[in-house]
Amino acid sequence: MDAVVIAGGTPLDGEPLFPYTLGKPKALLNIAGKPMVQWVLDALSGSKQVERVVMIGLDENAALTCSKPISFFPSQGGMLENIVTGIKKVADEDPAKGHVLLVSSDIPGITAEIVDWVINNTNTTDHELYYHLIPKAVMEKRYPGSKRTYTKLKDAVVCGGDMNVVAVRAIYGNLDIWEKLIASRKNPLKQAAILGFYTLLLIALRAITVDKAVNKITGRLHMTGRAVFSPYAEIGMDVDKPHQLELMREDLNKASS
Repeated sequence: MDAVVIAGGTPLDGEPLFPYTLGKPKALLNIAGKPMVQWVLDALSGSKQVERVVMIGLDENAALTCSKPISFFPSQGGMLENIVTGIKKVADEDPAKGHVLLVSSDIPGITAEIVDWVINNTNTTDHELYYHLIPKAVMEKRYPGSKRTYTKLKDAVVCGGDMNVVAVRAIYGNLDIWEKLIASRKNPLKQAAILGFYTLLLIALRAITVDKAVNKITGRLHMTGRAVFSPYAEIGMDVDKPHQLELMREDLNKASS
């Protein structure tokens, strides 16, 4: 499976990480001696399941390394545009490619083992979207004090992961809904509102299970989907705030010492 790494974000003045990035891409923040995105590339390099890598948002001048064939393309301006561009580049190279691994550049805790676990688990069925969820207990045990945003459902309290699998054919439909979902990705209730008031109400009342929520959401997107509970908190430990940056610096300094 090919991987698309989304690395187009640059914090603006006034945003939490701007004092750390000062106008440079967030993906290049130094964590334990190397750019944050290099940790992601190292995990993909060590994966037995990843064949090629497409990097969206950075170029060769970033001096990044990857043992797998890698192509660089500039940011297209927004997350959805970057995702679509990455998937198109994968399809251009291999029109028969079925699924793509989407990876955010700001989850430096992932490892090759975790990447292979994600891909192997999604190879067992034929859904168009595999969205990874991390139970609150898993996240809090691995990263206490991370202050993630959680969604409370009838049968679980979870946060979303930033490494997921999508079918090439699925991304081109309903682009307007995808755009709205991505814009509200840090606000689960806004996402639910986009997907229908009834879904919003059920989530607010904690009256819907994970499986039913997936069926309603993917039905609105006219695609098949499957929620995958991850035992790896690293998939959802993205760096959005200064305290999360310091948490990951401490964690990965320990891991590399």
